[in-house]
Amino acid sequence: MGRANRPDRKRLLITGAAGYTGLALASYFLAGGYAVKALVRRTGVGEELVSAGADVITGDIRDPGVVQCAVAGVDTVYHLASVFRRAGVPDSEYRTVHVDATRQLVEQSAAAGVGRFVHCSTAGVHGDVGSTPVNEEGPLRPGDIYQQTKLEGEQVATTTAARVALPITVVRPSPIYGPGDRRLLKLIGGVARRRFWMVGDGTPHFQMVYIDDLIEGMRLAGESPNAVGRTYILAGNEAPTLNELVRHIAAVAGVEAPHWKLPVWPIWVAGAMCEAVCVPLRIEPPIYRRRVRFFTNSRLFDFSRARTELGYAPRTPLLVGLTRTLDSYRRLGWV
Repeated sequence: MGRANRPDRKRLLITGAAGYTGLALASYFLAGGYAVKALVRRTGVGEELVSAGADVITGDIRDPGVVQCAVAGVDTVYHLASVFRRAGVPDSEYRTVHVDATRQLVEQSAAAGVGRFVHCSTAGVHGDVGSTPVNEEGPLRPGDIYQQTKLEGEQVATTTAARVALPITVVRPSPIYGPGDRRLLKLIGGVARRRFWMVGDGTPHFQMVYIDDLIEGMRLAGESPNAVGRTYILAGNEAPTLNELVRHIAAVAGVEAPHWKLPVWPIWVAGAMCEAVCVPLRIEPPIYRRRVRFFTNSRLFDFSRARTELGYAPRTPLLVGLTRTLDSYRRLGWV
């Protein structure tokens, strides 16, 4: 990953800094000489950031005292804290973190004199976009409680920022991948180990963004004067179908691409049954409906607004990103 270039040592707060994207963003800015506050939820995480020179604050983003401490003396806030999908998480937790805590963070940022606020949402708020690339003005069709509350979170962020006169920018990343990220481990690792089965016909598009390109896009969103009051989709240049993506993964893994395809509806029914049994027990279901939607929803995005207004230009070819990601999985012993 490249280095940010900030000669005046701008002071930043990154929430969710122990997560995959938050850690990458904090590391990027620290390498560029920024002063970084990193808000993490649990004691025992963030040692890597401490070693790199970050001021690590441990606490819950919903705690007003923690937030007040975090925003003090900060120029720009990058708000990435979120609840990722897990079995048994009540809907109320998604809403208190993604919506209520966001409102509080915006209000306290304005009170502390923060100059810019970058809110990280998700391109998933657009849901299944079909065969036509969707831009920021496209329909909003969140498909689950995570996406619904992320949409509510960006809406409350922008309305609250307008009320308290805080300059804000919203970014909507497409699915994120890169070295060390586990979210696509089942896909990439499954193909590499020849243990992958396609559900459905594999024709939906799956347009991802490589972590380095996303981080640069987020920096631009936080520093460009053009970005204030705007929302940006951040995605990669290539938008393969799932069939094409699987073939690319097989090529970089040096294995034959799988040819097996399973019908959608029997797997959907099996997922619903597994969820009914496992979720009340807080056990991660072996099959779940969200996993089936991975194979049926198309993620196809038009990020020309970010390209035109921010100068956002993804540089990582898909095959290069997949190779780096798979290499990291092998080094970590995951594949």
